[in-house]
Amino acid sequence: MNENLELQLKTLPSEPGVYRYYDKNGQLLYVGKAKNLKKRVLSYFNKNQNGYRTRIMVSKIVRLETTVVNSEYDALLLENNLIKEHQPFYNVMLKDDKTYPWICIKNENFPRIFMTRNVIKDGSEYYGPYAKVRPAKILLETIKNLYKIRSCNLDLSPKKIEDGKYKVCLEYHIKNCKGPCENLESKESYDEKIDAIRGIIKGDFRKARKYLEDEMFRFAANLEFEAAQNVKERLEFLDDYQARNTVVNPNIDDVDVFGMTSDETAAYVNFFKIRNGNIVQSFTTEIKKILEETDEEILEEALVEIRQKFASESKEILLPFHLNIEIPNIKLIVPKVGDKKRIVELSEKNAREYRLEKLKQVQIVDPERHTNRIMAEMQKLLRMPVEPRHIEGFDNSNIQGSNPVSACVVFRDGKPSKSDYRIFHVKTVEGPNDFATMEEVIYRRYKRMLDEGENLPQLILIDGGKGQLSSAVKSLKLLGLYGKITVVGIAKRLEEIFFPEDSIPLYLDKKSETLKILQRVRDEAHRFGVKHHRTRRTNNTIKSELEEIPGVGEKTIELLLKKLKSVKRIKEANLETLEEILGKQKGKIVWEFFNQ
Repeated sequence: MNENLELQLKTLPSEPGVYRYYDKNGQLLYVGKAKNLKKRVLSYFNKNQNGYRTRIMVSKIVRLETTVVNSEYDALLLENNLIKEHQPFYNVMLKDDKTYPWICIKNENFPRIFMTRNVIKDGSEYYGPYAKVRPAKILLETIKNLYKIRSCNLDLSPKKIEDGKYKVCLEYHIKNCKGPCENLESKESYDEKIDAIRGIIKGDFRKARKYLEDEMFRFAANLEFEAAQNVKERLEFLDDYQARNTVVNPNIDDVDVFGMTSDETAAYVNFFKIRNGNIVQSFTTEIKKILEETDEEILEEALVEIRQKFASESKEILLPFHLNIEIPNIKLIVPKVGDKKRIVELSEKNAREYRLEKLKQVQIVDPERHTNRIMAEMQKLLRMPVEPRHIEGFDNSNIQGSNPVSACVVFRDGKPSKSDYRIFHVKTVEGPNDFATMEEVIYRRYKRMLDEGENLPQLILIDGGKGQLSSAVKSLKLLGLYGKITVVGIAKRLEEIFFPEDSIPLYLDKKSETLKILQRVRDEAHRFGVKHHRTRRTNNTIKSELEEIPGVGEKTIELLLKKLKSVKRIKEANLETLEEILGKQKGKIVWEFFNQ
């Protein structure tokens, strides 16, 4: 650490603010916020508290700058603006190169309403952005079905209309427009429709409903029943659209909702904008983790960025967990029960589904990245010093102690390596004793690997609970491998993960990819062991029947089974066939045994 940086660290203020780290080339590395600048910045230079990636960044810092602000929220806003402006290498950012669609109400006489990807600051109103094009198209289609609005791009200034500059087009004749270009529709009537449409876009259907009801009653009062029926059908269409978009209690009004899930490499944040019980905006994004950011830190950043992106002014924000920040005049709520809790859970579900969709895409497009992510997750969850690139799983198979075998399966990078599978015929154990069998097999497997100089696995998985795990540990200690290889047991009933010398098992999320891989290793070891146990038991049963033939030994039996494949075929073979395989004397003995 250079002298200037050391001096700066000693003189930091204990105030809220923003700090910026620079490298020797003057490149901005990182922008961060803090409630207390001194405590936060000094924590980076405490070696015991930093993860690997953070230590790499800290090693590059030669200069820092700070800006003091009035509150932590002001610091969050300033940090957000600096990140967007400078895009530091070590900051998480909602990087999104997509241009999302907006719905525009054009600033003009008799405004048009259309979808656009270009936001022009000309006084027009823009609603969005929409994360997907389809919802925006459905909304525009709904508006088109409810109201007759012009679609032409004529300059309908009052003077040009009065001068009779335009003639109605086909849209007027097919009743898609009421002809404001020829002054056939008043400005007041048109603006009333625009006001109702503005409400629909915002999720408030009250003005739209009142406008259509007034129009229906007016037609009915004038005995124009066909026109009244037409408006009634539009009202039903509006009700149907509203029902499809109402997912919470209509009394929940003007609320922002955030849901989140994360893994070792990224976080996934979902945002709902709710108005009158309607989700008028839904957006989900992936945020790559650069350093060892916590979920709370990422959600704080995302909250500010997403609310700015969607121009939200809601005074209430529903969250899945508490954030250590206060936002002036805004309530941050973590609901425990009721409709608000359910909408947060729906937001979290959307975040999880988005994550699964992304992971499936990565698995197809970039399988190496997919594997690296899973290995990193397994290393963390199983408290391993290294990633489990090489896993070996063991399972014992026997029926009442007969024909005992033990299976060893090998997984590399989370996938089975079947050419490395091994079967062990138990030699020193009599009767059904899983613990002694496991002890023998583990010792034999790794004694041989050590003798032959083979690469040892990073993880050993034992099918069973504490007893089988203790037996495996005993053999590893004899070989001097205990502590050098991670060994765990998995109990099938509750899918508990047991660690040596730890009485409390680990319970992984049922959807965890780590658990799925452990289950697959366990199930594959069981399948492989049972298959070979059955084969051995069948072969022993066959051999025991052939062993009853006087004068026939083990080599003769193996020769017969090799040539004729089964006892049934041996029984059905004629004398000539048997003599050809075994010679005249033994062939005749076998034939007479089965035919007399």
